[in-house]
Formats: sequence, structure tokens, C-alpha cells
Amino acid sequence: MAASDWNAALYDAKHAFVFAYGSSLVELLAPRPGELILDVGCGTGHLTATIARSGAQVVGLDRSPAMIEVARQHYPDLEWHLGDIRSFLYPRPFDAIFSNATLHWIPEAEVVVAALARLLKPGGRLVLEMGGRGNVAALCAAVQEVLQERLAVTPPNPWYFPALGEYAALLEAHGFEVQAAWLFERPTALEEGEQGLRLWLEMFGSALLEVVPADRKEEILTAIEAKVRPALFREGRWELDYRRLRLLARRL
Repeated sequence: MAASDWNAALYDAKHAFVFAYGSSLVELLAPRPGELILDVGCGTGHLTATIARSGAQVVGLDRSPAMIEVARQHYPDLEWHLGDIRSFLYPRPFDAIFSNATLHWIPEAEVVVAALARLLKPGGRLVLEMGGRGNVAALCAAVQEVLQERLAVTPPNPWYFPALGEYAALLEAHGFEVQAAWLFERPTALEEGEQGLRLWLEMFGSALLEVVPADRKEEILTAIEAKVRPALFREGRWELDYRRLRLLARRL
């Protein structure tokens, strides 16, 4: 949702864990027939469709044209919108808002939470999961060390990974009651063996490497792999140090 130039084919083919892990989040949402539900950062639409099978009316929102196009191809009978949660408008308030692995891409967290409150009806529920404090910390530290050592530059931080208390307080300040919250470790195995880390960086971490000259990219990627291999490469595949923040809240 935060990036408008996602590679939707790569996302579906090599990073299915994103929506696979979201299945238990749908269970927490517990959608009911007839409810109007917004899926923020719907991607290629697989979790949106899962929610719709409950009988709820689901609206999928993503700001990536490629993702929305693939979602429409997969599920032409569902309602899809190309747009940004910060400015999204809808003619009716939602009974629930769902978001999986999206909101950490938007650093303006207070603007996002204000929009969520505006779109929900009183008593409506919010169910979300995002990267939490310390998410992919080992990888980020390695990237920073390599770029400083070899290029004397500091990579940008493209993500917002809040602490549990920080995000709960933000929700409460905007009229939500937080009913349950978890910050937990979820080591995440990547596909494609030796190539897994590079594919992940291409899909999700390209902003970290945007300062790298094209003729130095192979050198930098090799150095990053070497630095994190002792901690993150196990039994022939990469396993990233994910930490996830999951919350259930209601709008007062």
C-alpha cells in the first residue's frame, strides 16, 4: 500500500507468506454476513477474498496500480479501489477495518489512525498486523554497516515499526479502545534458497539500497549476505528476524 510500484507477480510468486500468515488475522476479525469491511493494503486480494467468503461486503484498498489490477483479475466480483488510506473516502462508515502487513509502510502514523477513526462507525472494530519495534533489525543493521563501510552513506529508513505501547496510545488518543495487543517474534523463512534474501530486498527493501550505484550493487549485496549469514541463514534458506505487532481495537 505504501509503494505505488510493487511487482505484483513477484509478490504472489515468491512472497506468499505475507498473506499466508494473515489467515489467523482474519480469524481474529471474525467477519459476519452483511458487514461492510475495508481491507487496507489489500495487495493482490487473497485475504480480501477470504473475508468475503464469510458473506461480508468487503472493499479492497491499495495504492499500487499493479496490485489492484491483479486483484481485479483474481476476483472480478469484489469491489476494489486504487487509493491511499490517508485520503480515502467512502459513502458509508465501515463495520470493521482490516489491515495486514501494510501500515508500517506509512510513517505518518497519526494521519493514518485519524483516517481509520473517520472511516469506522462507532462500535466498529479495527484488526491489524504490522511490523513492530525491532522488526528485521539484524538485516537493517547489516545494511547500514555495509553502506557506511563501503560507500560512506547511511540508508534511509522506509518503515515505521512502533512499540506496542506507542501504537496503543496513538489509537486511544483518536477514540479507540484497545481490547487486545501482541508484540511477538515470528522468524520468517524466505523462498528460493540462496537467492531468498535478494528477492526480499528487491520486493520490500529496495528503498534501503536506492543510494547504491548500479555498478556497486552486486558488491554491496554480496557483502550484506556475508554479514548476516551467520545469524539469518539456516539449513539452506534465509530466515528473517520478523517481529509483528497485532491489535484488536474498537472505535468508541
